[in-house]
Amino acid sequence: MKASLRPGLQFTKQMEITEDRCISFMGREGMVYATPKMVSDVEYACRDWLVGHLDSGEDSVGTHVTIDHLAATPLGLKVSISVTVKEVDRKKVAFEFSVRDPIEECGRGMHVRFVVENAKTHARLAEKRKKAGL
Repeated sequence: MKASLRPGLQFTKQMEITEDRCISFMGREGMVYATPKMVSDVEYACRDWLVGHLDSGEDSVGTHVTIDHLAATPLGLKVSISVTVKEVDRKKVAFEFSVRDPIEECGRGMHVRFVVENAKTHARLAEKRKKAGL
C-alpha cells in the first residue's frame, strides 16, 4: 500500500441506471435501481479507486457492506456514488458512502475492503480447490 492512502480522502463515481442495474419483476414502468446492483456498484467503485493507492501485485477484496436503500431510482436516471475513506488500519480500509440520484439520496452505508497480495491469494485459492477435489 502506498503512503498516499489515508482517512479523509474522497472520490465520486457517476453512472446511469441501465436495465441491467434494475429490478424487472414489476414491469418496465416499475424498473428501479436494484439493491444488489447498488452494493456491487459501490464495491467496484471503491475497489477501482483503491487500486490507485496500491503497490504492484496488490489488490483488494470486499469483506463487509452495510447499506440502507432509501429511495427508488427509476431506469434512465444517473446516480453519483460519493465515498470517503474513514479508516486505514494496516490492510483494512473502511469507506463511508452516499448514493444520490438527481432528486434525493437513494442509498448510504459503510464498506470495508482488505488489501491482499495477489500471489498469496492465488496460492490460498489453489490449495482450497485442491482440498475440495477440483
